[in-house]
Amino acid sequence: MSAPKQTKHELIPLHEKLSEQEKEKLFSELNVNFKDMPKIFRNDTAVAEMDVKVGDIIRITRKSATAKETVFFRGVVDA
Repeated sequence: MSAPKQTKHELIPLHEKLSEQEKEKLFSELNVNFKDMPKIFRNDTAVAEMDVKVGDIIRITRKSATAKETVFFRGVVDA
């Protein structure tokens, strides 16, 4: 996994790029493939400074008042 991307803005949650092994494990565990994933644009400000390419998967960890943390995944696509 690449180094987490933490912006200085408190409303931007933590973004992390999954390794190829983590990506394959996620697809296997959830029985999904890339086209089934919600998308994030490669030039989105939250990931623009990360070394991402089309086809990568981004883990987004958000703070939650009820669950402490919630995790979402997005597939990187071109704008």
